[in-house]
Amino acid sequence: MPDPLLPIVVLASGRGGTFCALLDAAQSGSLPVDIRALLTDRRTAPVLQIAEARGVPAVALRPRDFADRAAFDRHLFDRVAAFEPKLVVLAGYMRVIDAGIVHAWHGRMINLHPSLLPKYPGLDTYRQVLAAADPTFGASVHYVTEALDAGPVIGRVELPVLAGDSEDSLAARLRPFEQGLLVATIALIARGRIALGPRGVELDGRSLAQPLQFEPGTGFAGL
Repeated sequence: MPDPLLPIVVLASGRGGTFCALLDAAQSGSLPVDIRALLTDRRTAPVLQIAEARGVPAVALRPRDFADRAAFDRHLFDRVAAFEPKLVVLAGYMRVIDAGIVHAWHGRMINLHPSLLPKYPGLDTYRQVLAAADPTFGASVHYVTEALDAGPVIGRVELPVLAGDSEDSLAARLRPFEQGLLVATIALIARGRIALGPRGVELDGRSLAQPLQFEPGTGFAGL
């Protein structure tokens, strides 16, 4: 019997490559979700064209049309709630969300961040990796909490930094692997295996001692 589909809403601000990866995985049946809508804070974001072409309802709002960040976020998440998602996925969404909204959606919102958290929250993660001469870099999926990129980490993917790497080359090399990480993480949530409990991330009802490690080409190690 097929898995029931988890209703999700995706927030994105840019080109939409990760959004497209989610759509492809859902269409193939490997990701048991119902992507009910895309919402963005940029009316010119290319991700809107992807949503339109794939028949996904899309909402674009401009922050400058609202009095402040809190007012924008309240309106945005009123629109999110209208689609009745059980999970909100931040897939390249480039705004910090008001703490009151984050609290209201506790345990129901995840974010894909391009660093091995807790290293390098916020912006310019690849620049920081190169400046620190780190031997590895990667991406993390975490539950969203009031503190920026500081919520409990569900899973990570780690890649080596190569000689001659630039910010652009790091981003390009990571892209397919971080998308795979996000798809695999959402699949676990959709199948009821991952949840946020009182002591942090739980897998099959047991607290995770450390984030799951995503292995390119094979999925999460040990699962």
